[in-house]
Amino acid sequence: MSSNEPTSQTDSEADEELNDEIEELSFGDNVTIPKNKRRKTVLFTFLTILITLAVLAVGGGLWWMWQYHWRTLTISVDGANYSARAGTTVADFLRAHNTFDRAPGRLLSVNNKVLEKTGGNPATVNIDGSAVPHEQWADTRLDRDATMTVTPGTDRIEEHTVEKASVPFPTDINLNNGPIQIVTQQGEDGVQEVWHGKKSGETAKKTMLKKAKALVVKSYSPRPDGKKVIALTFDDGPSQYTGKILDILKKNSVKATFFELGEQSLEMPDADARIVKEGHQLASHSVSHPYLPKMSRDAMREEITTSFADIKKASGTETRTFRAPYGAFGVEQWKEAADLIDKNVLWDIDTTDWAQPGVKEIRKQVVGNAHNGAIALMHSGGGDRSETVKALPDIIKDLKKAGYSFVTVDELCDMAGLPAAAQPN
Repeated sequence: MSSNEPTSQTDSEADEELNDEIEELSFGDNVTIPKNKRRKTVLFTFLTILITLAVLAVGGGLWWMWQYHWRTLTISVDGANYSARAGTTVADFLRAHNTFDRAPGRLLSVNNKVLEKTGGNPATVNIDGSAVPHEQWADTRLDRDATMTVTPGTDRIEEHTVEKASVPFPTDINLNNGPIQIVTQQGEDGVQEVWHGKKSGETAKKTMLKKAKALVVKSYSPRPDGKKVIALTFDDGPSQYTGKILDILKKNSVKATFFELGEQSLEMPDADARIVKEGHQLASHSVSHPYLPKMSRDAMREEITTSFADIKKASGTETRTFRAPYGAFGVEQWKEAADLIDKNVLWDIDTTDWAQPGVKEIRKQVVGNAHNGAIALMHSGGGDRSETVKALPDIIKDLKKAGYSFVTVDELCDMAGLPAAAQPN
């Protein structure tokens, strides 16, 4: 064989050489890829993906920067257009334009005095109709062309505490139209909201949560139509004279009203019991006959409530009818005790029998001043009442002769159509 001819290889040598250079990768029964080519393919694919991702990232970043930072937006305010970089916060945009001269409101005291000219609520912002709260201005970014509405701030009341305060009820008390004074409407305190300013220290009365209801007391001169009636009344009992007076009244079929002292009722309960049993009216004249205007509110109220309790204990009778000692029961007393009594009964005939003016004078005062609906004042206790006892039969006789009939105070009120007393709530 010539030296220029290629050296032949055995089949086994060829197979070994091929095995060194080729590694079969099976993609099926008949497909194989050379090892070097596979490596190159994987690397190329990886690089391609990296480059693609990088391009996408850069492109996306550029797009994002354009969309949210580099792009110029048009913001319309008050019909004028203003430019702003995308991503500008509402706070920066407003700051750049001095909030379009929309000043914040004032800080006011609870009495509406100016504490700070710019301490109130800030301006309000709407973007395309949607409100942007002040606390979100720094976080809200402009990302599109829009219409912005900027409204001046409003005044703000200083921080304050709130309480509910009682409002004393007003009064409508007329005591000049007659001897019978009746509570026609009980008073009720109102409730009002009161603010106490923390900065100013001021106090201000605000909303009336509940309107006060006036205490109404009216006085009457009862005049039953088509009748001649008179009410005989006796104060300061019971005493040793009470039984004698009751005997005279019973003999003449006459009814009367007795205004008793509580301490006397407890000493002579049988007398009070007889008064009630024989159809007379029993009412209070206090416990011990004090001058009520000189008493404190609490002491006066105790005097009245105790007197009613004493009468009930002595006779079993409950009453809210009262006659103030000396007739002294004015506007202030009504304010302080209207919830305790229904009516205060005075008189329009005063016999002054307490001064013992004589039997004839006592008789003259009653008979000479008698009129339809009259209330005659006499006494069954508190001193020597013998003159009253002696004058009483002739008083009854003369009045009957003049056509009068005798009634209790309650009967007189009913006959005259006087209103029933308003009860406390």
